[in-house]
Amino acid sequence: IEVAIPLEAINAASAYEKMPGIGAHPRGIHHWWARRPLVACRAILFAQLVDDPSSLPEQFPTAELQDSERKRLFAIVEDLVKWENSTNEEVLERARAEIRRSCGGVLPPVYDPFSGGGSIPLEAQRLGLPAHGSDLNPVAVMIGKAMIELPPKFKDQKPIHPGIKERNHYRNAEGLAEDVKYYGEWMLSRAQKRIGQLYPQVDLPKAYGGGKATVIAWIWSRTVPSPDPAFSDVQVPIASSFLLNSKAGKEAWIEPIIDKDAKTITYRIRNGGTKAEIAIAKDGTKEGRGANFRCLMSGTAITMSHVRAASQNGLSQTLIAIVAEGKRGRLYLEPTTEHENAAAAARPESRPTTAISPDRRAFTPPDYGMATFGDLFTDRQMMALNTFSDLVAEARAEIERDATSAGRLPDGEPLRKGGTGARAYAEAISVYLEFAVERCADFNNSAVRWNSGNEKVMNLFARQVIPMTWDFGEANILEKVVGGFGPAVAFISKCIQTLVPSNAGEINAHDAQTVVYPKNSVISTDPPYYDNIGYADLADFFFCWMKPALRSVYPDLF
Repeated sequence: IEVAIPLEAINAASAYEKMPGIGAHPRGIHHWWARRPLVACRAILFAQLVDDPSSLPEQFPTAELQDSERKRLFAIVEDLVKWENSTNEEVLERARAEIRRSCGGVLPPVYDPFSGGGSIPLEAQRLGLPAHGSDLNPVAVMIGKAMIELPPKFKDQKPIHPGIKERNHYRNAEGLAEDVKYYGEWMLSRAQKRIGQLYPQVDLPKAYGGGKATVIAWIWSRTVPSPDPAFSDVQVPIASSFLLNSKAGKEAWIEPIIDKDAKTITYRIRNGGTKAEIAIAKDGTKEGRGANFRCLMSGTAITMSHVRAASQNGLSQTLIAIVAEGKRGRLYLEPTTEHENAAAAARPESRPTTAISPDRRAFTPPDYGMATFGDLFTDRQMMALNTFSDLVAEARAEIERDATSAGRLPDGEPLRKGGTGARAYAEAISVYLEFAVERCADFNNSAVRWNSGNEKVMNLFARQVIPMTWDFGEANILEKVVGGFGPAVAFISKCIQTLVPSNAGEINAHDAQTVVYPKNSVISTDPPYYDNIGYADLADFFFCWMKPALRSVYPDLF
């Protein structure tokens, strides 16, 4: 690593790994900020452990011999960093052989004292190295355990759920992944029975053939009282955009219909239109390039100070569009009283009360009356997430019963004490199921936006901030849509299958200044950069959901 590495190949492979559409990736198991590319960590570990031929003059006495050997090692690295070789045992074993040759015939343990999203320990494990790591943040520790510590405990084991299809063998974490998917579907079926009435289908107009359609998302705008005294009793929208579909030739947008005499605002869906109309729709009720909005009733400017004052009593919201699944794509429909009432019928029993960080560089919702993480969720979102959180514990009990029936001894030892029987397996599966709930929380909150380019709800953490949003999309968490629980479980299951637990791993909560390193361990880490990213403040968003669901599994951590 101090002499030469094939940097261009590593950079190209790292860039490729970040591209969308490469398929399942271990990072999909749970969101973490500023993860290092896995292929770069893989290459760095190899280069850190394997000697350059210039340090072996007895074997390579001339510059020519050293250069030839270096090229051979470069070829191994260039194969190693190809994304498609991430599970190629032949390529991985070739790398392990070189590590053994430089490390006295053994594969040394690796320790990352700032393990974060777990990239370095994961790649150490892939290379057959005993993987260790630690982090102060319990969310990071749980991600590390899910990626590095749990899969080796249940490696190559078949699933335990009822009605499994017979197959010759299960490799690596495939059995684990199949059970995650099965019990995720078990949770979904029960959630549909408990809260399905909150997510009704929508009636299609005759222009779309009539009948019923599944709702993909509801589009909402926050509202404030009009600043004009003549209309002060009217709630007016403060929407960043009224554009629903920005694809050329398929534009769809919301047209507000104003009745000043009746003091009402209704919303009509328009398809197509002139460039000027679409440009106006794109800006919603924003006033030019400034931060202000304009009142649709009177044309009066709505300043940020007016919005902040209104937010002290809680910002209201109004339904401005419904997105449904059509036979040939998205259908955009006018809001209905039935669907507004369905959302209003939700009565969540609890909310997270953890305060959002006072750092206004990255966290702006508290300026508008949203002081806690619980304030980020609508009542319906909160009730749905609470329901799925409760079901994690119920699924854990169901899994333990099924694991016992499948012949896994109910040894009684929990996961935290090294158990590998029915109880420990149930706890392990419940960790991944809780991660699916948290993935849904990332997509189901009122700080997400509707993307008119790809016609879907975006997740909150597209950036390393929690921003204030003025209009937002609410995904249908019970359906097979972006933001739905079913797709979240299926995606996490696929990501688990990409893990190659070639050796044991261990991730713990620990202060990096007082770590006791394993004997002869190699230190490999990517340390945090002061407050460039507010990891702890951001992770509290997930911690609010993780703590009640997993406290019984890891009481010391929570």
